Amino acid sequence: MERLRIAVSHRPPPLLPAPNHLRRRQLSLPAPLPLQLASSSLSSRHHLAPAPRRHTPPLLASQTPSPNPDPDPSAPPAGAKLVPLLLSLGAGLAVRFLAPRPAEVSLQAWQLLSIFLSTIAGLVLGPLPVGAWAFLGLTAAVATRTLPFAAAFSAFTNEVIWLIVISFFFARGFVKTGLGDRIATYFIKWLGSSTLGLSYGLTISEACIAPAMPSTTARAGGVFLPIIKSLSLSAGSKPNDPSSRKLGSYLVMTQFQAASNSSALFLTAAAQNLLCLKLAEELGIIVANPWVAWFKAASLPAIVSLLATPYLLYKIFPPEIKDTPEAPALAAEKLKRMGPVTKNEWVMIGTMLLAVSLWVFGDAIGVSSVVAAMLGLSILLLLGVLDWDDCLSEKSAWDTLSWFAVLVAMAGQLTNLGIVSWMSTSVAKMLSSFSLSWPAAFVVLEASYFLIHYLFASQTGHVGALFSAFLAMHLAAGVPGVLSALALAFNTNLFGALTHYSSGQAAVYFGAGYLELPDIFKLGFVTALINALIWGVVGTFWWKFLGLY
Repeated sequence: MERLRIAVSHRPPPLLPAPNHLRRRQLSLPAPLPLQLASSSLSSRHHLAPAPRRHTPPLLASQTPSPNPDPDPSAPPAGAKLVPLLLSLGAGLAVRFLAPRPAEVSLQAWQLLSIFLSTIAGLVLGPLPVGAWAFLGLTAAVATRTLPFAAAFSAFTNEVIWLIVISFFFARGFVKTGLGDRIATYFIKWLGSSTLGLSYGLTISEACIAPAMPSTTARAGGVFLPIIKSLSLSAGSKPNDPSSRKLGSYLVMTQFQAASNSSALFLTAAAQNLLCLKLAEELGIIVANPWVAWFKAASLPAIVSLLATPYLLYKIFPPEIKDTPEAPALAAEKLKRMGPVTKNEWVMIGTMLLAVSLWVFGDAIGVSSVVAAMLGLSILLLLGVLDWDDCLSEKSAWDTLSWFAVLVAMAGQLTNLGIVSWMSTSVAKMLSSFSLSWPAAFVVLEASYFLIHYLFASQTGHVGALFSAFLAMHLAAGVPGVLSALALAFNTNLFGALTHYSSGQAAVYFGAGYLELPDIFKLGFVTALINALIWGVVGTFWWKFLGLY
């Protein structure tokens, strides 16, 4: 008798549209097309496409499970990387069991410090993805009864962290609607008749978008790099080619370096800015009316640096093409093809104006920053500019929520258990032995905080690892609290252009193929010195005028 074979599935089901609540959509970003006089596009338009449906072959009742296929030898091994894992664990274990515990520090505080150091080491060395490693650190704190469950998870209700999460959704709205693309194209039309003017147009447009698009990486990858690539290709400047120096290298380098000042100009221009103020709050440094206070302190030095960067790079890293007379016409043609401002773009404009207005004036009417952001996101969801799938697919937002909430919770508990006060006292004694005045200590600590970033591949990771410690050192040296917190936060933005791995936008711009590593390291250091000079000189007088010291 023949063996009975029953097919569970006779044929694939018809492809009917799924209900709205079951649909999965992903953001598709087509590659930018080169600009040409006949048919050109400064950047690709972004649209949502349904995810492809997979067809599963029929399952037969007589079928036996097939053995797992041989793994691909070229694929990275699953699980933690052994060497970074051992080093990260070793850092914490050495502190816990080998380093002598000071008499004024409790065993619970010392044990939490060791777990925190292992967590920070893992964020730097990367045995696992950032969120996964932070979760392991949180688990260790709870499993060893170093922290109760409620204290370990306390930061997941923190307002600042949720403001950061929502800011990622705002950035997605700018990319999805094409509003950021349209704004940048207008500036090219107005200022793009020369290479220097083109660079200023791109730089100024990013500064205008920055307060309502709180992700430097999203601005780089979603708006400005596609435009720069299209402009460069239209001028015969190709990536990974000697012709890159015609136009593309200069535009990419200038935008890369200027973006740091755009991020430093506004509190809501970058996620790490909000993280800095939250950590400062954990140490008792409260910045009143933070959005306005941040802008006032950053405005003069940031604007001077923004205006100086394109011209200085034009002199030390000059493009071969000096004039771009076709750029305004091409921009005008692109705007014509884009058509009038769409309904979703108008909704995005109105929502961002509302959010920024509430961020500026919200304290006077009792509306907090996170409530303003929640209202803005609710409007975008209600009017269909974003849907919930857009929010769910924004992995960076949820990843930031998971790992940074862990660090904030641990840092807060370290303060409560007395570790931070012990460190501050120790640093104060050390600095006093050198007889440094607070201005001298301020310069030394700021320079150290900046140069240490050569060891980091993330601005937010650097903040999580070192911001609290360096702020405590500033306070121990007698530096005024608000000045210390703001200066470290501004510094966090400025070192984002040091190397090709120093930030998310660094990886985006380097990946475009227009910059060579020696140029990035050399010009990153030179521009850093110029920024330090501008912020140091202009900032000193400006902050004195504002009464920060």
